[in-house]
Amino acid sequence: MTVSLQVLYPVSEGTTFDYDYYTKTHLALVGTHMGAHIESATAIKGLAGGPDTPAGFHAVATILCKDQATMDAMLGGAGPVLADIPNFTNVQPQMLIGEVIS
Repeated sequence: MTVSLQVLYPVSEGTTFDYDYYTKTHLALVGTHMGAHIESATAIKGLAGGPDTPAGFHAVATILCKDQATMDAMLGGAGPVLADIPNFTNVQPQMLIGEVIS
């Protein structure tokens, strides 16, 4: 069963997000430390929450792994990636691990 990790960076008053650092440096760290276990990955920049509604998230990253064991192995290498978060945002990210059902 394919397993998904989503990392969501919510917008709230006073939060910042450096997209240039995120795309050029942070995502490269993800590849270096976790990439061997990743089936696919996407990063989305929040633009809107609907018509005439500001985005609720600066960004959302989705990583797919072939199964839970592979996800666990991937997360075992996440230390340097997690430590890098303060270099591009002051947001406490939210995470969701789930089974891909469609």
